[in-house]
Amino acid sequence: MSGHERKVPIRTCVSCRVSSEKKRLVRIVRTGDGDVVIDPSGKLPGRGAYLCGLSECTAAAIKANKLGRALRCEIPERLKEELKKLGNDED
Repeated sequence: MSGHERKVPIRTCVSCRVSSEKKRLVRIVRTGDGDVVIDPSGKLPGRGAYLCGLSECTAAAIKANKLGRALRCEIPERLKEELKKLGNDED
């Protein structure tokens, strides 16, 4: 199959507004029943928002409620703690 290159999906971090490849971002999704979870596969159904994974970016998104606004819901404390841990692992 020559000449057929797949388009790489581009998404934007809700905090720093930097565009990047979808697979390089962390997807957070609000499912149909209202749960808010991290979606490592990037394929869960529901309203999604993306973070670049940098600790400063994640902290800013939580502090300014950018994530809650993007998902149109309140972000649970357990998820905020989980995201802070993720942010510390990334550079």
